[in-house]
Amino acid sequence: MSTTRPATGHERIETNNFLMIVLILLVVAVGGIVEIVPLFFQRSTTEPVPGLKPLDAMQLAGRDVYVREGCYNCHSQMIRTLRAETLRYGHYSMAGEFVYDHPFQWGSKRTGPDLHRVGGKYSNEWHRLHLLNPRDLVPESNMPAYPWLLTTKVDDATIGAHMRGLRTVGVPYSDDEIAKAADGVRGKSELDALIAYLQVLGTAVK
Repeated sequence: MSTTRPATGHERIETNNFLMIVLILLVVAVGGIVEIVPLFFQRSTTEPVPGLKPLDAMQLAGRDVYVREGCYNCHSQMIRTLRAETLRYGHYSMAGEFVYDHPFQWGSKRTGPDLHRVGGKYSNEWHRLHLLNPRDLVPESNMPAYPWLLTTKVDDATIGAHMRGLRTVGVPYSDDEIAKAADGVRGKSELDALIAYLQVLGTAVK
């Protein structure tokens, strides 16, 4: 007569699904804490780089358009320290450039080029034409056109509340900037706002 011996050691973990899940979650949690928590105490990751300013009302409205239209699905905003990337896009991205971003727009896919240093690279008119019909400037582009941005106006009624919300998480907007926010975007198109946002990307680092 044969008897089945109870599983012990590593075999016990491999044959018990619940125990395996618990231990995996524990390892991931500890690893995450060890990796992430120290970053909150490093000045290089929590202090803005010199020259960094919060987005003004127009730029912030443009960022909202950028997020709404899902631009981050095809464009990253994170230049790695690899030589090939810095030669193509410019200075590598630094943590202190993103301290006012909520949420970050780093992205993880590059169907289109990285946009972190696109600010000032092209004229406003270039961006206007490119957003209205990318193939007018880049014939091989598979980027969709965004003609409705030209006729859709920025919502000036909510921009002040948005800035107040961001102030609660650490973006240093003044009462005066919030009070003038609606006037700064009133009558402007979402196309104008998106261009304003693109033109400021990465400009804090020369």
